[in-house]
Formats: sequence, structure tokens, C-alpha cells
Amino acid sequence: MTEYLSQQKYKEFVDELDYLQTTRRQEIAESLKEARSLGDLSENAEYHQAREDQANIEKRITDLQAILEDTTIVKKSSSSEVSIGVTVVVQKKGDKEKKEYTIVGNQESDMEENKISVSSPLVKAMLGKSKGESFCFESPKGKQEYKVINIK
Repeated sequence: MTEYLSQQKYKEFVDELDYLQTTRRQEIAESLKEARSLGDLSENAEYHQAREDQANIEKRITDLQAILEDTTIVKKSSSSEVSIGVTVVVQKKGDKEKKEYTIVGNQESDMEENKISVSSPLVKAMLGKSKGESFCFESPKGKQEYKVINIK
């Protein structure tokens, strides 16, 4: 499945992968070496912790490689319709409050920063809509109706 990342997030992942593959792997190898030198491995907490750290790092490396292997870099867009990379202002039917969201890939979604994933039901329903268009989607609370107020 294609991941959509901003150039900044892509660089963060590349840098993290490089750090894990070089520096962190070496640190874990040293920890394992030290822990082995302490003797009996069956009751050696340092050894077991180092092995757990090693497994976690290898999993993260594998995850990052998979993400980066199938990534599309999204540039901030100024589109006339809702798409990945745009900031959209929407209003729920019956509400006076307007909400602004930036549409991002799954790896970058962050509701505290109003970054919403392209795979969320709200975004799936609004993709391709233009300013002034209404759209609906089903949520756990039932049918939700929104209107696109602005696309930035």
C-alpha cells in the first residue's frame, strides 16, 4: 500500500533509519557483548534487556524500510479540489463552527495539529470535492453531512 509523506516526514524517516542501522545497532551490539561477559545468561537481566532492545530496533528498521520502499512524496498543493496535501475548511451541517484540516498520509496524521489521514472516513468522503460542495459519510454516530467551505 502506498504511503503518502511530506518531504519533511520522509527525511525524518530516512534519518531515523540511518541512525538505527548504524549508531543504535552498534550500541546494542556493545550492550550484548557487555551483558554476555557478566556470565550466566539465564538470569542476566542486562542481557535479556539488550536482546529485547535489539528485537525492537530490528522491527522498527523493517517497518521503516517498508514505509520508505513504497512512498509517494506529497508537496503542499493549491488545488481547486480536495486532495492529499491541501488544507481544507469544512463545516458540519447544523454547526456554526468551521474546522480546518490538512490532509496527509497515514504516518503523519496528528489531530492536535489538525492533520487528518487520507484514509479517514471524513477525508475519503471529501476527496475530489470542490469549494461549496456538500458530502456525507457514515460514522459510529450515524450519517454525517459536511460542506467544503474553502480549500487552501
